[in-house]
Amino acid sequence: MVPNNSDPVTDPLIIAGRSFRSRLLAGTGKFRSGLEMTQSLESSGAQIVTVSLRRVDLDNPEDHILKFVDPDKYLILPNTSGARNAGEAVNLATLARESGVSDWVKLEVTPDPRYLLPDPVETFKAAEILVKDGFKVLPYIPADPVLARRLADIGSVTVMPLGSPIGSNRGIKTRDSIAIIIEQATVPVIVDAGLGAPSHAAEAMEMGADAVLVNTALAVADDTAAMGAAFRKGVEAGREAYLAGLGKPLATAQASSPVAGLPW
Repeated sequence: MVPNNSDPVTDPLIIAGRSFRSRLLAGTGKFRSGLEMTQSLESSGAQIVTVSLRRVDLDNPEDHILKFVDPDKYLILPNTSGARNAGEAVNLATLARESGVSDWVKLEVTPDPRYLLPDPVETFKAAEILVKDGFKVLPYIPADPVLARRLADIGSVTVMPLGSPIGSNRGIKTRDSIAIIIEQATVPVIVDAGLGAPSHAAEAMEMGADAVLVNTALAVADDTAAMGAAFRKGVEAGREAYLAGLGKPLATAQASSPVAGLPW
């Protein structure tokens, strides 16, 4: 049963036993400057922030993106972006944990550089290894209901189906499959990739997704701080609409004002 309102106190996002007020996760890639990134994160209200491990020089803490992300304010979620197979993904996650970044990991395995679609077989292999090794795994996956169930069964703390290819801004092109994933979910469903407008985020939340992750749409905006705020409002509105109970689509018109019993 879901709460009847979207108050973050009574309706928090809970992942691996940890509670979050915000249902918007934000990425840190593509921003024109560290200042624009921090302003966008602040205005978005996000509490979970993804960081690509390939962009982090763990041996030089003064010369990488982590200096712009306050670990006391955000849960830093390392991602294995750029990994082409399970082995590379596991190595990146292990390096992050050994360096003290986090034992949470957004698992990405994308061998195809053109479309960056996640490899379901290698993703599952990596998830099995990482879960057994004590990681809290949030896997980025195709919108495949069977894969989503299997990943939840082995201990992934969320599933993150794509809406459309990474960075495409095309919105949710996998709606029917995501709807099945949400219906069958035993862990939070976070719609990830391709959300290019606040309306896309609202759509995902209206469907019943637990959260969304957005990066490119924030980073490429003319005003990144304003776009962060816009996405925050979109996520909140979508969640409120879902909890309120959306009307079902109808095949024919239905008068909004009854006419039965009127004298004309």
